[in-house]
Amino acid sequence: ARIRLLELATAPVVERFDAPSPLTGPVAVLPSAFNPPTRAHLHLLAASAEVLGGSSAALLTTRNVDKGLSGASHVQRIEMLLAASAACRSLAVLAANQARIVDQATVLRESYPTAAFAFVLGHDTLVRLFEPSYYADMAAELAPFFEHHRLVVTNRAAHSIAEVEAFLSADAAPFADRITVLEIDDHHASLSSTAARLHAASGRDTPSLTPEVAEYVRAQGLYREGQPPG
Repeated sequence: ARIRLLELATAPVVERFDAPSPLTGPVAVLPSAFNPPTRAHLHLLAASAEVLGGSSAALLTTRNVDKGLSGASHVQRIEMLLAASAACRSLAVLAANQARIVDQATVLRESYPTAAFAFVLGHDTLVRLFEPSYYADMAAELAPFFEHHRLVVTNRAAHSIAEVEAFLSADAAPFADRITVLEIDDHHASLSSTAARLHAASGRDTPSLTPEVAEYVRAQGLYREGQPPG
């Protein structure tokens, strides 16, 4: 019911699903669709939290600037994140109804004023953050974002750390002091939600998922061909 209310809300909203306690101090937050959440997501969060000397939060984004809803429902994605958090007990599970990162940042900051959020972004999400078409005035909107927040940017299988650094040098130079580059190992960089869905569609197990999430996917029959969301 809570996720449905969040989906329907017109005002910016963020909800925490793992615990009612507030978030405080440095928090590495990974905004994603989590369709499904993978070992790569969890590794990114743990590594980023270690770099920041703080805690971590998975942020399900119920609205997307580019995509509609397919695969698992938002309720199922929250339930998978809660299953994943069983093996990562310091992980907060959040959902927000804002598509753009700058808007997610605002509602997080207003909802948890004692936390300092750093957004964990892979290459594709990083590029979207600096895409002018998503803004009325990109410079005017990014300035307050970087005043309050940091970025932790990482490589993925399709985009090396050198490619990430080249993009930052060309497009994010004014904010370099607010950005940390974090290189992850090839194994975790290779894991993806897309591969997990393809494996599930054929009934195979996948190295991308923790045992808890893999069992949830099997029990729910998720990602089988022709299955609608939810």
